Amino acid sequence: QVQLVESGGGLVQPGGSLTLSCAASGGIFSINTMGWYRQTPGKQRDLVARITNDGSTNYADSVKGRFTISRDNAKNTVYLRMLSLEPEDTAVYYCNLVQRPGPFQYNYWGQGTQVTVSS
Repeated sequence: QVQLVESGGGLVQPGGSLTLSCAASGGIFSINTMGWYRQTPGKQRDLVARITNDGSTNYADSVKGRFTISRDNAKNTVYLRMLSLEPEDTAVYYCNLVQRPGPFQYNYWGQGTQVTVSS
């Protein structure tokens, strides 16, 4: 059973930084994509950034140049380094893993971690 455990959220002042971590365990296929999404109340969950097992990345336009996604394949862990945080970045951040070990694609989510940017 795949589990994703996030850490690193919290309260930070505008202009500050945070790093989120997400460790995956249980039945991880070597070829996968891990990423971060965020959601605010009443809105849909949106992609922030994702990274493939071979290091290809893509980012939401709103975070380009401020956020960096990276991963450690040996640890099945993905990171999101967030700089120059803005109040608009306040949201629950969810870790995501997508893998296709056979004919079907599987999509997994973490429990979410709150990021609040406020003075």
